[in-house]
This record gives sequence, structure tokens and C-alpha cells, in this order.
Amino acid sequence: MTERPYTDDDLRTEAARQHASLTEDPDFVGVGEAMEGTEINSRLPSAEADGEEGLHWDMALDSNEFEAAQRAIHSLIASAADTSEWAVALGADGLVPYDGQLTLDGADKPLARIHFAFDADTSEEMRLALVQGVGGAIARYL
Repeated sequence: MTERPYTDDDLRTEAARQHASLTEDPDFVGVGEAMEGTEINSRLPSAEADGEEGLHWDMALDSNEFEAAQRAIHSLIASAADTSEWAVALGADGLVPYDGQLTLDGADKPLARIHFAFDADTSEEMRLALVQGVGGAIARYL
């Protein structure tokens, strides 16, 4: 049997390169197509109270509003930080992103933001304790 000519690190590096290339030049039309039929996450309180389905981008906005939202989303994708290497490494390690994060405030904008990822079997209590513990440790030195 021949040994493969690449390492696991080579696989991760190539995966990160390809992941990053997917967002280097986002397709503007594709952004709009992906919005169609998709629910807007920030529902109106009245819709939630009535148990109704939330608003959809293409139904809730007129064509000018839709295009403005599409341009804003396209811009956010195009200017997103390249975290491809991190994303691939997290997935390869079987870690899942956690909603909790720490933001260290600067004078007029965030100075740093720490995101967390945990093994899927990590309890919510342990996740919260680790996030709070890291936050407390940093706070002691600021």
C-alpha cells in the first residue's frame, strides 16, 4: 500500500482555501435568490403572538426595499472576516459553535470578540461556566 502524498493538515488547508473562495466574490443575484421564500428572523411581535409564520423577505418588502436589503446582505458577505481556517478546524475537531460570546469594548467600537465552540456533548451548564470563567479572567486584567 502506498502512503498518501498529503497530510491531514494539507486537507484542512485546502478545505479552508476553498471555503474562503466561496465568499470572496459573492454572487449578487444569488443572494437575492437565496432570500426569496426565506423568513426574516426579526418577526413582528404581533405575528409571534398570533402563532403565524414570520415575514418573508420577498413578501414583506417592495422591490426597492428588497434590493436595498439584498445589497446590504451582499456587502456584509463580501466584507466578512475570513475565518475559513477556523471553521474547517472546528468542524474537523467535531466542535460546534456556541451562541455565547465575549465582546471586549474599545472606545467607540469592539476591541476584540471571542467566540466559543464546544464538543456537541458538552452540557449547557459547562458551556456557560467556561464562557463566564474566561470573561471573569479577562476582566481581572482590564
